[in-house]
Parts: sequence; C-alpha cells; structure tokens
Amino acid sequence: MFLAEIFGPDLLIVVIVIAVVIFGGAAIPKLARSLGSAKTEFEKGLKTGNDGEDAKAGDAKEADAAAGDADKPPTT
Repeated sequence: MFLAEIFGPDLLIVVIVIAVVIFGGAAIPKLARSLGSAKTEFEKGLKTGNDGEDAKAGDAKEADAAAGDADKPPTT
C-alpha cells in the first residue's frame, strides 16, 4: 500500500508539469509520437526476426539435403 501512496495522481501531475517545463509544450506530442513509432518498429522487428530464424533453419535443411545428394554416387 505504501507504493500506491507514493505513485498516486499527485506524482503523475508533478511529472507531467516537469516534462512540459523541460521539453516545452510543442515537443511533448513529437516525443510521444516518436516513442509510439519506436515501439511499433520494435514489435515489427520481433515478429520478422522470429520468421527469419524459421526461414534460416529451412534453408539450412535444404542445403544439408543438397550436400547429402552430392556425396552419393550417381545412379544410372
């Protein structure tokens, strides 16, 4: 309960006022927009990063299969 008292609405108001004083009123929306786009890019990178690992594993299996066929003598 002690932490709930510390991080109450009063602290939130103080943090917002300090942010406006430091960054200026016009910079706050730009800062929020850049944080949102960074989050979106991060999530997109995580999603494509996992897909890329699956594709690399598939390519490695195909390369191993091709190498295995090259070691076998030709059958006629």
